Amino acid sequence: MSALELITDAAQRPLEAARAAVEGASADILNEMPRGELNSMSWLVWHAARQQDAQVAELRGAEQVWRSGGWCERFGLDRPCEDFGFGDDPQAVASVRVDDPELLLGYLEAVTDTTAEYVRSLSDAELDEVIDDSWDPPVTRGVRIVSAIDDAAQHVGQAAYVRGLVEHGWSGKY
Repeated sequence: MSALELITDAAQRPLEAARAAVEGASADILNEMPRGELNSMSWLVWHAARQQDAQVAELRGAEQVWRSGGWCERFGLDRPCEDFGFGDDPQAVASVRVDDPELLLGYLEAVTDTTAEYVRSLSDAELDEVIDDSWDPPVTRGVRIVSAIDDAAQHVGQAAYVRGLVEHGWSGKY
């Protein structure tokens, strides 16, 4: 398996995990914020897609799927379309309210497809290209892609955990 095939496969994993996490989830489950302040499933899956979309769009030199695919309008959130949730406080987390799990999955799938298509278009040399030398060691295109995928996977895993807390009567004492 080549590096490009491996990264393309890895790009699919957050979507697969998100499908399992949100399958059959009601709007109440999706939007519950444990203790009234922790990230909801809706926010976690939305943010997983938004951060990956923003990072990969920058690498592609293209518009984010969030805008080009009309997702900002479909979600109808009361926040700027440029926002992707970095540093959100509980009030901002609560503003990401999604009642349909298919909306979340649709956007994540569109981002995943765009990421996979982009990765397939690259050469090994392009993966090795340094794109940010402000870090030590400098960040390559491949490392940035893997970082975006890893961030998405972590947030989706957190969404699955939140579902367990919400569905199994978390006590608020953790």
